Amino acid sequence: MATITAADVNKLRQQTGAGMMDCRKALVESDGDFEKAVDYLRKKGQKVAALRSDRETKEGVIIAKTTADNTSGVIVGLSCETDFVAKNEDFIQFAQSIVDLALSNGVKSIEELGAAALDGATVADKVNDQVAKIGEKITLSKFEKVDAAAVTAYIHGNYRMGVLVGFSKPVTEEVGKDVAMQIAAMNPIAVDADSVPAELVAREKEIAVEQVKAEGKPAEMAEKIAMGKVNKFFKESTLLQQAFVKDSNKTVADYLKSVAADLTVTGFKRIALG
Repeated sequence: MATITAADVNKLRQQTGAGMMDCRKALVESDGDFEKAVDYLRKKGQKVAALRSDRETKEGVIIAKTTADNTSGVIVGLSCETDFVAKNEDFIQFAQSIVDLALSNGVKSIEELGAAALDGATVADKVNDQVAKIGEKITLSKFEKVDAAAVTAYIHGNYRMGVLVGFSKPVTEEVGKDVAMQIAAMNPIAVDADSVPAELVAREKEIAVEQVKAEGKPAEMAEKIAMGKVNKFFKESTLLQQAFVKDSNKTVADYLKSVAADLTVTGFKRIALG
C-alpha cells in the first residue's frame, strides 16, 4: 500500500477543492494514484448529487455576459440549495468561469456546455466536484444565447436575474441598459405581436371571446371586442409596444426611434432564479 503524505493530501485538495479527509480517503482507496483519486471524488460527488436529487435548488447565480465585440451573449444559471453558497465568492467565480468558457467556445446549448472541457474535465464533472466540495445539490440549470449586430448583457439583483438584448445596430451602454432594465422589470413575452406564438394568440383570443360572451354582449360583437382585448394584451406583454418605464408617454419602440430611426430589438432572453 502506498504511503499517503500530508503533501499528497494537500495537492489533491488544491486540485479538486474537496475536504482534507475526503482527499485522504480518496488517496487511500486509490492506493495513491492521483487520477483514480480524482475519479473517486467525482463519483462521490455524483453520489451526493443523487442522494440530494429531491432537494430544491432555488438559490444560485444568474450571470449574463457578452463577447468583447458585443455581437454575442450568453446567460448561465448555476443553481444551489442555499443563499449562503450562492453568495460565496468561489461559487460565483466558478459560475463566471463557465460563462467565459461558453463565450469563448461559442456554445449553443446547455447540453453542449455540460460536455465542454474546463481545466481538464467536463463542466458537468466540475459541477460534481463542487457537489463533493460543498455538500449541496448544485446544477447547471439554465442557458440562453443571443447573437445580433449588438448585444447588451445586464445582471439584476446580485446575480438573481440576467437579461440579454439583441439590437439591429450598435447602441450606447445607456440605451442598452435602459432596454435591458425594461425587460427585467416588465417581463415581456416577445419582441412584438408578430413574435408571439400563434397558439398563445389563439388562447388569448378564445379567453377574450368567452369573457365577452359572459358579459352578455351580442355574438356578432364578440369577435371585434375580443380582438380589442387581444391587442391590449399585446400592448402590455410585448416589448416594443410596452410603455417605456422611464417615460410612460412613450412606447419602447418610440424610445428606440428617438435614438435612431432604424433601431429596433431583434431578440432577447430573460432568466431569473427559481
